[in-house]
Amino acid sequence: MRVTRTVREMEAETRGLAYGFLGVLAFSLTLPATRVAVASFDPTVVGLGRALVAAGLAALLLLLTRQQWPSRPQWRSLVIVAAGVILGFPLLSAWAMSRLPAAHGAVILGLLPLATALAGALRAGERPSRGFWVAGVAGSATVVVFAVSMGAGDIQPADLALFVAVLAAALGYAEGGRLAREMGGWQVISWALVLAAPFIAGPVFLALGKPAPPAPWSAWFSFGYVAVVSQFLGFFAWYRGLALGGVARVSQLQLLQPFLTFVASALFLGEQITLLMLGAALLVLVTVALGRKAAIIRPAAPPSGAPVPSVETPPPLR
Repeated sequence: MRVTRTVREMEAETRGLAYGFLGVLAFSLTLPATRVAVASFDPTVVGLGRALVAAGLAALLLLLTRQQWPSRPQWRSLVIVAAGVILGFPLLSAWAMSRLPAAHGAVILGLLPLATALAGALRAGERPSRGFWVAGVAGSATVVVFAVSMGAGDIQPADLALFVAVLAAALGYAEGGRLAREMGGWQVISWALVLAAPFIAGPVFLALGKPAPPAPWSAWFSFGYVAVVSQFLGFFAWYRGLALGGVARVSQLQLLQPFLTFVASALFLGEQITLLMLGAALLVLVTVALGRKAAIIRPAAPPSGAPVPSVETPPPLR
C-alpha cells in the first residue's frame, strides 16, 4: 500500500534533519578531542569520566525542571541507551583511540550510519526501502574508501574495539531515538546518564587514583568538550532529530561527520583540505540526498508520544 506524506509530516522530517545535523556537528570533534585527551589522561577517565561529569549536569537539569520519573518500560529502554552511548561507545572508543591513528576511527565510524539504520529497523520498527539501503551502502563505502586513502593502513586488534563501539552506539542511538518520541530527546540522555552514574563512578575514581603527570590545558579542554558537548548537549539535538525525522533517515547524516572533522581541523589546526576530500564529500552528499528521497515506513507513535509523524513514506523513486 502506498502512503504519501502530509505537509505536517514533511515539515517534521525537515526539522528532524536540521536537529540531526546539529548533533552530527557536535559529535564531529569527538574522536579528535578524545585522542588529545587520552594522551594525558587514562582512557577510563576519558571514556567514563566524561559521562560522570555529564551525569552531574543532567541530574541538576532534571531537578530544576521537575521531570516526571520514567515508567518501568522506559527504564528498560534507558538501560539500552546507557549501555550503548554512555558505557560501550565512550569506553571502547577511548581505549582504541589511545592505540590507533585518527584515520582508523574514520574507517570504522563510516559504518555507523548503516549500523544505526539496521538498529532502527530492529528496535524502532522502521522499514527502509531497497533504494534507501543502496544509497546507505554507497555512502558508507565512500567514507571507508576515503579514510583508507587518507592513510588508515592495515587493520589492527584495536579496530575490533572500535567496531564493537559502533555496534553499541548504533543500538543506543536507535533505542534513544525511539524513546525520544515518548519523553523528549534531552530527557532521554539525561535519565540515561543518571542511571549509569553509580556504575561508572567506581572505575573512574580508581583510575583517578593512579599517578599521572600534570595535563596541559589542551587535554583539559578536550576532556571538557567530550563531557559537556559530546556526551550531553549534542544528544539534545541528536535524539530530537531521530524522533522527528526517523532513525534510519537522520542517521545517514553521520556520513558527513568525517568531513566536518577535517573542516574543523583545517580551521583550528591549519590542516589542508584536498581535492580528494572535496570529491568524497560531494559523493556523500549525493548519497544522503538519494536516501532523503527513498521510502521509509515508520510505526505509529504511542498514544502518549510527542507530536511527531506516525508514518514517514515518500513516494517511490521513478
